[in-house]
Amino acid sequence: MLLGGLWGRCHVGRCAFFLILALLLDALGLVLLLLGIFAVLSYWDFLVYTGALILAFSLVFWVIWYSLNIEVSPEKLDL
Repeated sequence: MLLGGLWGRCHVGRCAFFLILALLLDALGLVLLLLGIFAVLSYWDFLVYTGALILAFSLVFWVIWYSLNIEVSPEKLDL
């Protein structure tokens, strides 16, 4: 049995653009951060700080993606 079968259907939601953007920013930030930590470069601090800022900025897109995918039934909205 697949893991997706345990909890229901797996899908990215209605806002795949924000998910892809958040994943790309996570990957870029992680690469810059690790490059700044492990590479012997004279500008390592720029890479570490830039990677950390990009990772922090990606959280904005994760929150947007999550917020736009919340489903509330019309009965709970009292419409």
